[in-house]
Amino acid sequence: MAEPIVIAVPKGRILGEALPLLAAAGVVPEAAFGDPDSRALRFATQDPGIELIRVRAFDVATFVAHGAAQLGIVGSDVLAEFDYAELYAPVDLDIGHCRLSVAEPAALAAHDDPRGWSHVRVATKYPHVTAGYFARRGVQAECIKLNGAMELAPTLGLATRIVDLVSSGRTLRDNGLVEVEEIMPVSARLIVNRAAMKTRAHVFPLVEAFRAAVGARAA
Repeated sequence: MAEPIVIAVPKGRILGEALPLLAAAGVVPEAAFGDPDSRALRFATQDPGIELIRVRAFDVATFVAHGAAQLGIVGSDVLAEFDYAELYAPVDLDIGHCRLSVAEPAALAAHDDPRGWSHVRVATKYPHVTAGYFARRGVQAECIKLNGAMELAPTLGLATRIVDLVSSGRTLRDNGLVEVEEIMPVSARLIVNRAAMKTRAHVFPLVEAFRAAVGARAA
């Protein structure tokens, strides 16, 4: 029997929006997938030829790029940060909308002009995207890598500014920060391992099923 197709899905906010699309594409996970007390990371689906793994959003791209999973769902922010040549992103799933932005303390923003920046010290989990963005503007960026709690960096003197995902902006406001520049809009994408696309017969039909599901949702 052929090895099942493995789809990597992210823990967190995107997953809730992704589940209806998965179902519309014919991928319905076993009941344990929805059990909040379950510590399992690998799940069967109603199709014995398809399995799901649930991992951190930043790890989805790595699992798919290295062939441990054949498909995945991940934000375009992650794709931009890692830029794996082994990945193909054929479908914008039109979910998980937010933006990657620069933020700073409100008191600083009141008299700050981003056009005058020449050097910035930034806390972020996107050092590659951040450095590239500022380099294109002729600004030298010193990036401090954090995996969370970004909003604490300015208040504790770790960095003057942060680069992070912004949706409603409430987290920024609650921590005395304001959004001053948008780096890129973000949405979730279906990603595919390029080698699997060529060698695994069931991958292409799955991609088309997701494409159809997105189209039906938009109609």
